[in-house]
Amino acid sequence: MGAGDMAEAQGQEEKTMNAVLSIAKSIARSGEGSLIIIARRSEVEGLYETHYPQISSTSLLTEQGMNVVIEKLATIDGAVIVTPMGELIAFGARVLKSTTLPGYGTRHAAATGITESIPTATAVLISEESGLIKIFQKGNIVIEMDAAEINPNAMEKVVAFLTRNDMALIAAAGLSLAVQVPYMDIILLGGSYIIVKAIFEVTSFVLKGSSEKEKA
Repeated sequence: MGAGDMAEAQGQEEKTMNAVLSIAKSIARSGEGSLIIIARRSEVEGLYETHYPQISSTSLLTEQGMNVVIEKLATIDGAVIVTPMGELIAFGARVLKSTTLPGYGTRHAAATGITESIPTATAVLISEESGLIKIFQKGNIVIEMDAAEINPNAMEKVVAFLTRNDMALIAAAGLSLAVQVPYMDIILLGGSYIIVKAIFEVTSFVLKGSSEKEKA
């Protein structure tokens, strides 16, 4: 794959991640729960089974109208699985790899287990109880956010962090340290918050709107 093809693929992965996070926020605002898994088709094969007859679609998640379809499918019991390019693999899926998290339910177990089994996968869990969105990679929660809309520039950095695993991209979003408590840095960033967990640290961000930058 040439440099141009790699850049194009990276761009599509980021578009897919951004679309999934937008769907997750919409589901969280509706008060429902869900689990959306982003994984390569070849890697997730054999790690799930479906509850319902499946539909076949050649449309990508990033194409017009597909976000509505995926959102509806995501509220059905079971997980939605899409590829990093945005192809629908399955919906209403039962994940066969799970790792129990004390105090949490089957969605958390599935999100932990599938991302442990597939190091390149990302699982986006929407909690029906708390309304929070938890993003799992390599068996750990790496980001936690609420359903509020945030600065698109900051969201771009979050998406890039999730697809490239580069903490510098989060710092580039213009986050500023507001409060420090033991084992947790809380960073304010306008109406929403993100908790980033990396290298044995837990960092909480609250996103500042672009209006604050304009006032400065």
